[in-house]
Amino acid sequence: MELRFGGAFVEHCRRPPSAGAYSPGQEQAPSAFRRHGLAEALASRGRTIRDHGDVASFRWRPDPLRQQAMNLEAVCQACDLVASHVATAIAAQEDVLVLGGDCTVELGTVAGAKAAGARIGLIYIDFDADLNTPDTSDGALDWTGVAHLLDIPGCEPSLARLGPTRPMLVPQQLLYFGVENITPPEAAVIRDNAIKVISREEALSDIEAAAARAAEWAARFDCVLIHFDVDVLSFIDFPIAENVRRCDGLKLEDAAFVLKQLTGLPQWRGLTITEVNPAHAPDESAAFARLNEVLAAALG
Repeated sequence: MELRFGGAFVEHCRRPPSAGAYSPGQEQAPSAFRRHGLAEALASRGRTIRDHGDVASFRWRPDPLRQQAMNLEAVCQACDLVASHVATAIAAQEDVLVLGGDCTVELGTVAGAKAAGARIGLIYIDFDADLNTPDTSDGALDWTGVAHLLDIPGCEPSLARLGPTRPMLVPQQLLYFGVENITPPEAAVIRDNAIKVISREEALSDIEAAAARAAEWAARFDCVLIHFDVDVLSFIDFPIAENVRRCDGLKLEDAAFVLKQLTGLPQWRGLTITEVNPAHAPDESAAFARLNEVLAAALG
């Protein structure tokens, strides 16, 4: 099976948007992955690669005219293009790797998989729940991605209707993994909708059992997508994320184990990586060498 490798961005511009983020930097991630040999690492593991280039770049900036949903139009445009590539790949029974960018890119991945007619299960590996709506957030749309997938009341209609169905997902199609930072409004949504959660504490205490639980949950779906926000990692252990919280997150080796287990499932079809900020790596070359090897080992 071929791997359709692409941060889904226009060929002449190797930067995804950081439009939905808190600051610039993530728009540099796909070019850094490429520069440090991700394609070569994947090819060395026997993968056939189709790199579809980059969507139009948008560097994060304050948006005083839309303070509760900053840079909304740029987020929608990027997600539409990602969705188009993902739909084509999954319809052709190819695997998908999407390189973000901020967390809103997952809206495009899910919308594309839905357009291909897939019955989706989404494993959301993230320190944050991203279940805020613009009125409970602080203006950064990457804190609202899952809320828009589920079409929680208060969402921006232009994001919630990106897919062929609205909502794009129902709560039973979502599993959180490694989540820790949950606001009171998010906690209420999780409780009221009985959304499954494997917490950071559970993952840290027994990573093998946590991965096995996630794999068991995923078995009911035809198409398993994985969202991997690198802020789930301990920033001290592996400083690469947009958010520099000194949280006691997963070690890179633990995340590598989980990814390898989940991408090995017969239902797995797509991995989206988000919130990588190359500027936060003390040694960019060494950091991406480690990260690329993790991805190659999981996807190969």
